[in-house]
Amino acid sequence: MKNVMQSLAALSAAAVLQSASLRLMSSLRICVMAFAATLMLGGCAGNEAEEDAFVRDIAQAYEKAQQSLNNGNYRRAIQIYEALQARFPFSEFATQIQLELAYAYYKAGQKEQAIDASDTFVRENPTHPRVDYALYVKGLTYFDQDVGSLEKLFRRTGQNRPPVDAQLSFSTFKRLVERYPASPYAQDSRQRMIYLKNRLAAYENSVARYYIKRGAYVAAANRAKTALEEYHGADSGAESLQLLIQAYDKLGMTELAADARKVLRENFPDERS
Repeated sequence: MKNVMQSLAALSAAAVLQSASLRLMSSLRICVMAFAATLMLGGCAGNEAEEDAFVRDIAQAYEKAQQSLNNGNYRRAIQIYEALQARFPFSEFATQIQLELAYAYYKAGQKEQAIDASDTFVRENPTHPRVDYALYVKGLTYFDQDVGSLEKLFRRTGQNRPPVDAQLSFSTFKRLVERYPASPYAQDSRQRMIYLKNRLAAYENSVARYYIKRGAYVAAANRAKTALEEYHGADSGAESLQLLIQAYDKLGMTELAADARKVLRENFPDERS
């Protein structure tokens, strides 16, 4: 348990550092977006003074949203971002705001909105250089939703629904690291994948144990195989093999049981089959 808590603390620290870096980069982009807004308004403003004033208002609004986000006032930040996005729905400015909104929704605990904003960004901007960030926010949203719910699930029987948020978080982070291995978010994503892989494999094992106790040996074997194949390298790999051996023995599948014992001996020589 101590190791798990230390791992979670390390992951949380990494997330804080990533978030701080992202907010800093967003602040530095204010002048760029103000310039973009100037180009958009060039043909609409009545005169140069009005145009300059309006652009200043946009920059000030964006700064206020950033300050609200940094201060933890996520509701206010979301209100401003949504207003700016509505004002410029088809611009590069709106594209950037979409990313800011996804992060603000995530920090505010608005799971559905954060995931929808991330998915929309990726769908509408598949070649954008910040698709990795959109995927990262989506993975974080599922991850944070799952950490608490998994603790509750592990105190119940295997009849409960599977940890869907953990699976979705794992698949999202996997997509990020496979498509963008050099992304600044890849390393943190890999660390979270290790945590999720161990948790998901352990859950599959818990369900396999539940099925063995009730004599559902085919179902137990399938769960143990899932833990081994989909979450290869998880800490509970030896237990998965032991469960698989038990299920095969009960089913009278002696050759498969012998193969599983061989794999167990070769990979976990200190474990008993």
